[in-house]
Amino acid sequence: MKSSIRYQHIAHYSTSHVINRDEKEIIIALHGYGQLAEFFIKKFEPLYKEDRLIVVPEATNYAYAKGFSGKVGANWMTHHERESAIENNHNYLNSLLNALLIKYTIKPTIKILGFSQGAATATRWVSQLNVPVKSLVLWAGGFAHDLDFEEIGEKLKDSEVLFVTGDSDDLITPESISKQDELISRLSCEVKKLQFEGGHELDLPLLKKIFDQ
Repeated sequence: MKSSIRYQHIAHYSTSHVINRDEKEIIIALHGYGQLAEFFIKKFEPLYKEDRLIVVPEATNYAYAKGFSGKVGANWMTHHERESAIENNHNYLNSLLNALLIKYTIKPTIKILGFSQGAATATRWVSQLNVPVKSLVLWAGGFAHDLDFEEIGEKLKDSEVLFVTGDSDDLITPESISKQDELISRLSCEVKKLQFEGGHELDLPLLKKIFDQ
């Protein structure tokens, strides 16, 4: 007989600097499959500013990259017990955001970036957020297929939504692009598509253009 239990869990995240409460914006970046927050946040170092806090939550599912030792990576979910994983992710990310915002008298704007697997996680998370999101950037990933597209379209109607891909990304197939086009067509909000020369990676010039405009 299979049962479930709720318990407290410890999760980790990295920030660009110690919070000074003068930040005007918070960028929350969700890493991809098999990555760790402490390394992923280094990719954003050229965007560091005193009035901009960058936060990289670390997914709570860990596995060795190869075999039974060595490099470890984190992931947001697998197909196994996916509904529980989605709920856990929402509880974790909501708690983190609430803990960050409580520090501010004047609330900063919230921007969210999801990279690869983190993109689908970001769309699921945003779909149930009660905090306005200024921008949502889906990089080398896209909208989760199981969203309520009417609901998330309404939530994002006043947000900038970007869909970013590399022109030589081996993990982005014509079929996956076609599927994303179909999902995007069901949204009532505008989604702007951007492409850069490169593969399954963050492109610094485009990243700076998006967040420093």
